[in-house]
Amino acid sequence: MLPSKLFSTESYPNAYPWLHRDNMDDIPTLTNYINGEFVPSKATSFIEVKNPAKNEIISRVPESTQQELEYAALCAKEAFVTWKEVSIQQRQRIMFQYQALIRQHMSELSKLITLEQGKTLEDARGDVFRGLEVVESACMLGQYIKGEALGNIANGMDMVTLQQPLGVCAGVAPFNFPAMIPLWMFPVACTAGNTFLMKPSEKTPAASMMLAHLAQQAGLPNGVLNVVHGAVDTVNFFCDSPLIKAISFVGGNTAGQYIHARGTANGKRVQANLGAKNHATILPDADRASTVKAIAGAAFGAAGQRCMALSVAIFVGESKEWMEDLVQEAKTLKVGSGFDDGVDIGPLITPQSKERVCQIIDISQSKEGVTVNLDGRGIQVAGYEHGNFLGPTILSGVTPNNTCYVEEIFGPVLVCINVDSLDEAIALTNANPYGNGCAIFTQCGASARKFQHEVDVGQVGINVPIPVPLPFFSFSGSRGSIRGDIHFYGKQGVQFYTQTKTVISNWKDKGSNLGGVRMPVFGSK
Repeated sequence: MLPSKLFSTESYPNAYPWLHRDNMDDIPTLTNYINGEFVPSKATSFIEVKNPAKNEIISRVPESTQQELEYAALCAKEAFVTWKEVSIQQRQRIMFQYQALIRQHMSELSKLITLEQGKTLEDARGDVFRGLEVVESACMLGQYIKGEALGNIANGMDMVTLQQPLGVCAGVAPFNFPAMIPLWMFPVACTAGNTFLMKPSEKTPAASMMLAHLAQQAGLPNGVLNVVHGAVDTVNFFCDSPLIKAISFVGGNTAGQYIHARGTANGKRVQANLGAKNHATILPDADRASTVKAIAGAAFGAAGQRCMALSVAIFVGESKEWMEDLVQEAKTLKVGSGFDDGVDIGPLITPQSKERVCQIIDISQSKEGVTVNLDGRGIQVAGYEHGNFLGPTILSGVTPNNTCYVEEIFGPVLVCINVDSLDEAIALTNANPYGNGCAIFTQCGASARKFQHEVDVGQVGINVPIPVPLPFFSFSGSRGSIRGDIHFYGKQGVQFYTQTKTVISNWKDKGSNLGGVRMPVFGSK
């Protein structure tokens, strides 16, 4: 069982089975989870996990050895032999149990996320909940995994397709959604009959360990889900091992492009969600107050560390006069520890991330002439003087050539551009290489219809700032925001984790013609 006593805001409790200490004075080290056991790694190299609100070490993750990775993959391969034979109804029942356990332990999961990632507790609960919805959808996966049939394609002949699991699959998760992204991956893959190796982010690993523990309690058999830690060597193993048939990745461009290239070169399926530069178009007829509030929340929530954060605001015509409203709204947002009441924006994940964001602001301001309307640099949070905090920052006078526009900043920075028409706003959005998400704010149905029809972005919000699809649809980012052509969760998620087998059967009466040397043509008579 999980510990009933919750930890402080600075450390883990001692009772989690996935924490290992040689003695109580040691910094806890996370174990791997292989074949149903929490196994301390024999690694000689470890990565420190820090609380970004204080930059204090709270744990370590091992860089798993080659032998440990091979053992995990072998266990997953052996588990697949029996797991694929378990009926879809029974696999779904395990997911029913699993979703109930996640819901029961949402508070503990949220605290782990806030401890390691820094986001507010409310935002962390949203992280868990959006992942939970995917688990709930896996409880009815049978409707997506069933094949198709066509009877009597010729006299006595029928054709059916079957959706069958691939085998051992693997997932690589980012730091910014420690629960949601793993839950996009293994619940769908495992319910479809596959087994899975999960590599959580080395910066935020605890949520994946707790999710594995809950999956074990829900009845997921040994070896079906395994969690292994590490960095580049673990990723390379996923890309190279012949036992692994498919890889799911969410994260930055460099890593995602690398995994897609190396994995596909080795004959694997790879789906990789990459970076983003999400544009919001604001028309003058939009509801001013609600639009300003929505843009501020979508730009600065989670300290801008979301792949669906609004990072560019395009003010059309007279809506440019709303800039001061936006600045005033951003000033109301409180920066601090995610555990503290009333906080809206937590820290960035590392000092290096904060430094990079500040450098982009510096270059854009000092070398490129961008105006800083609201400056979040230099903010101090009492009691958290060593935290990675950056306040909301708003930049204007920006052109598409400026560094702050070209780079995915991944921080609480909103880039503002003024244009004269909706056509210009659409053209600017389409000229950007990314296609993850976008939004338009308007009261005009014709403008909204034109925008959704002409904009070349995979996910569009109309008066919705962050248009992330629910799990009975699929996440559908496009263009430079994805490598691979099959998306996460929903119908496409099932397609990614299954392969189609077509069966053509001939049950004619005994003695009938079963074919000859000519090309078969069905139903020709």
